Amino acid sequence: MSDAPVISVRGEALLEVEPEIARLSVQVQSQERDRRTALDRLVERNQQALDLVKSYGEAVEKLETGGLSITPLVKYRRREGDIRAYQGTVWIRIVVRDFTVLGELVTRLGDLERTAVHGPSWELRRDSPVHAEAARQAAQEAVARARSYADALGCRITGLVHLADENLGRGPEPFGEGPVAYAASARAVMAAEEEPPPLDLEPETQTVRAAVEARFTATAPDLG
Repeated sequence: MSDAPVISVRGEALLEVEPEIARLSVQVQSQERDRRTALDRLVERNQQALDLVKSYGEAVEKLETGGLSITPLVKYRRREGDIRAYQGTVWIRIVVRDFTVLGELVTRLGDLERTAVHGPSWELRRDSPVHAEAARQAAQEAVARARSYADALGCRITGLVHLADENLGRGPEPFGEGPVAYAASARAVMAAEEEPPPLDLEPETQTVRAAVEARFTATAPDLG
């Protein structure tokens, strides 16, 4: 077997597919002169945001709180009595599976008082069958390319010596993100009696790439 000719090839597949989920990052804040008042306002606004997201039911795949902080805001000189206000912040992470409600959800969240929305970030799930399909097509291309070389040399492939993911040991290429941010002031919310119209959001096409390196044994070539 060691004397058998070896054909080394590379197979690649590139698929363009629609995203499966959209991620949103929501930041809810409060700012008051009194620490307890800041916390109370934060609890109230956080619950309002959570209730809004939960009202969309199964359209939302995941809802979780990323963290909470209450921070004293001090004046330029740090000394006794220099705290001018307390700022509270809650981070909420949302995964949406139903894109038909996404535009409405984003604008309704952005319309809440002292709330900022970042996203959407379009993605495929980690276990998406698209990844397996791209790998399958890359392997098939490697086989087809090896056979093409073998035909050109007047031989045929007889076995597989090695097959490896070209990106083995490296992380996946990041998908592009198109973040959009919204922030609603207290004055704007008080002035608006009707809900804002939903945004028309177009899902960003996802590119999935797979590449393999393969080596095949072959019969002796006919070089005559």
